[in-house]
Amino acid sequence: MFETLSRHWWAVALRGVAAILFGVLALVWPAITIFALVIAFGAYALVDGAFTLVAALGNRDDRRARGSRAWLVARGIAGILAGILAVVWPGITALALLWVIALWAMVAGGLDIVAAIQLRKEMRHEWLLALSGALSVLFGVLLVVWPAAGVLTLIVLIGIAAIAFGVTLLLLGLRLRRVPRQTPAAAGRRHRPATA
Repeated sequence: MFETLSRHWWAVALRGVAAILFGVLALVWPAITIFALVIAFGAYALVDGAFTLVAALGNRDDRRARGSRAWLVARGIAGILAGILAVVWPGITALALLWVIALWAMVAGGLDIVAAIQLRKEMRHEWLLALSGALSVLFGVLLVVWPAAGVLTLIVLIGIAAIAFGVTLLLLGLRLRRVPRQTPAAAGRRHRPATA
């Protein structure tokens, strides 16, 4: 899984940039209508899910990574489904949108935490992935616990959470860029002489 993420560091970084842009949009345009927020969230969730799937499916010939990539595939599908739901149902109410965003944030964050735990032995900075997952879960829980907050308060909360989440993903992507693309074990196998 680490090899897959390090090869596709740019997809992780672009997910962070998309989250930051979505968060800035929410904070700069606090009077955004529910319809516009739904469309913006749908676009963000689709981009996030698509880049996650690109990272998951990018190195399909590595048999060892297939099982460990399952969390990436699940996270990508969750993002795409949340984005499609938002785009297909643009007349969604504020409360229904809140539940869609909260559920997506908790599922995606939980999968990121699981991935960070799996990456502990392969990566030194897995805490960034765990932190982004924890922020996502915390954000989802806050939305569920605090559903009666005003729309403006929720938009500000969504903006701050998206920026924090995006910054951690961007930092993770940049750290992944600096690591070697190949594990020592893989390098050793590549240089072994061929046998008949």
